[in-house]
Amino acid sequence: MPYRRLPNTDQARIRALKAVVVKADIYNVYDLAVSLKTLTDARNFLMKFEAAQSYYSECFDRQSKAGRKHQANVKTARLYLSHFIQVLNLAVIRSEVRLSHKEYYGLDMKSNNVPDLTTEAALAEWGRKIIEGENKRISQGGIPIYNPGIAKVKVHYDIFMESYEKQKNFQILTARSLEALSSMRPEADGLILDIWNQVEEKFGEVVPHEKRLDLCRDYGIVYYYRSGEKSKDEVKE
Repeated sequence: MPYRRLPNTDQARIRALKAVVVKADIYNVYDLAVSLKTLTDARNFLMKFEAAQSYYSECFDRQSKAGRKHQANVKTARLYLSHFIQVLNLAVIRSEVRLSHKEYYGLDMKSNNVPDLTTEAALAEWGRKIIEGENKRISQGGIPIYNPGIAKVKVHYDIFMESYEKQKNFQILTARSLEALSSMRPEADGLILDIWNQVEEKFGEVVPHEKRLDLCRDYGIVYYYRSGEKSKDEVKE
């Protein structure tokens, strides 16, 4: 015997609800296999659920599109910042910059390693420290670091920070829209379950069995066959 299974994706939930709503647009509502109240509930909820699903998709698409460009900005900013720190450390080794001046940048005076810039948060923090440190050192008469200069580093850092803040906002909007959509899923599942129960009860006495299944499928019910079972189409073959 085939068995039914409730939808487990939002698109499948929408298809299930649309199936009964479309039926009402074609047939007299009093001839339907579901109650008028259930039909009204399904129609009203479907509008809200589709809108929520569409808004989440838009938020996710915007985040994804902006994310690809943002990653390019991250890569460039990390490259320039890393190179600047390396050149600064070489200048310290050559005694062109005082060792004590590394404190201006928040750098460890006992190490010539580049700080961990793996995360975007670390990149944002170290970018700020390095730019402020270089400006402070120059204001006290220090010779600017070149190749890259701090102005070039700042340009790419500012571009990164702009897309960094935008990306965080996109992530917040996407998370909120997903949360709103997720909160509606239990009601969607409850409505679909009620519809399917009413439909199967309506056609419970119809024979043969396959005719009953076809009538139920017409209302959006999806049936699955267990391993070893065959659908009627497979039997015909």
